[in-house]
Amino acid sequence: MASATNSRTRKHEPVGDVAALVRRIADVEVCAPIPLLVVRVRDLERLAWRQGRAAARSLERRSLSAFVATATRVLRASDVLAHDDESEDFLVALISPTRSPGSVATPTDCRATLARLASGMESSGEMRVETGWTVLHGVGNDRDLARAVESALERGARERERYDFFSTLGHELRTPLTSIRGYLETLIEGDLDPTTAQKFLEVARAEAERMGRLVDGMFDLSMLDLRADAARLESSELGPGIVTAIDAIAPVAAMRGTRIALLSEKRHQIAIGADRLVQILVNVFDNAVKHGRDAGRVEISYVELDGRYLEIRIDDDGPGVLPEEREAIFALAKRGARVVAKGSGIGLAIVRLMIERVGGEVDVTQSPLGGARFRLRVPLFAVAGPSVEASL
Repeated sequence: MASATNSRTRKHEPVGDVAALVRRIADVEVCAPIPLLVVRVRDLERLAWRQGRAAARSLERRSLSAFVATATRVLRASDVLAHDDESEDFLVALISPTRSPGSVATPTDCRATLARLASGMESSGEMRVETGWTVLHGVGNDRDLARAVESALERGARERERYDFFSTLGHELRTPLTSIRGYLETLIEGDLDPTTAQKFLEVARAEAERMGRLVDGMFDLSMLDLRADAARLESSELGPGIVTAIDAIAPVAAMRGTRIALLSEKRHQIAIGADRLVQILVNVFDNAVKHGRDAGRVEISYVELDGRYLEIRIDDDGPGVLPEEREAIFALAKRGARVVAKGSGIGLAIVRLMIERVGGEVDVTQSPLGGARFRLRVPLFAVAGPSVEASL
């Protein structure tokens, strides 16, 4: 919105209640679309139940103060703010008469303004909020407005899902693309013997094929597809999957001078498809390389658990993960306090999702190398005899 860049601070009228907002909207010409922005403070009722009404009321007052302060900076003075006492919902109706109808409700404007409102409220009181927007063409009563609020929040949830999906897509495509680029640049710039050059081309082709499968099957591989039964019917051999994943991250490891060691040599058939397995391992191996020491070491090993599961262990020599963060880092877009390397906070969330879909588990603990040890427990599909898998 044009007003968002206005350098002058404009004073809003006092925040009214929802009934006053309904009356104000009724005064606007029916033909004028009215954007409605909604910010809902999460857990307000739960806080009241756990800590008492006074604690919830205090949070609600802090939320209101932050809401008004941010709205004053980013909205026009005649836009209408509404909030009922002890309510979770904070509303904005963009009905400034200085706006021309049709120019007031571009999705980009609404999303940008909501992001600033949410950021201001969350940073002021460590409160979690959810947002959404819709366009009103007049409301008759409080019930109509309540339905519009829920519709706005549903829209916001759908938009966040789409954002998460495309973030996941970009994250998953970045790894094979980086691998392909690294191998091709080495081929172009380096003086390689024919055998090494052929190997690099084969790895680049395999990564290109995997990237194509990721695109073709993205809905199956993303968080939007929860068909766990189909996933459990797949299986693959662990050894080749590990070798493929190591090859995929080799350029990143080379840039950091990281040595990757595979310490186990027994063949196992596990209950995860080959592409899923490589995707999981690439995410965890890449995480270990990025967060380990420069010129450091990453160790990969695995051991059977009670004949039904296999535990894959990935150890690095980085700063490790604080005990209080060892669960949180598997949530979407969460990263540890000690993290220095750049990242999206998506990879480990995908790892947990995929492993849990086949009945497995993943966690992180302290590594004997001093950093983090990621433990991936996956169901065995079948067990074969011992064999040397590959020389790395």
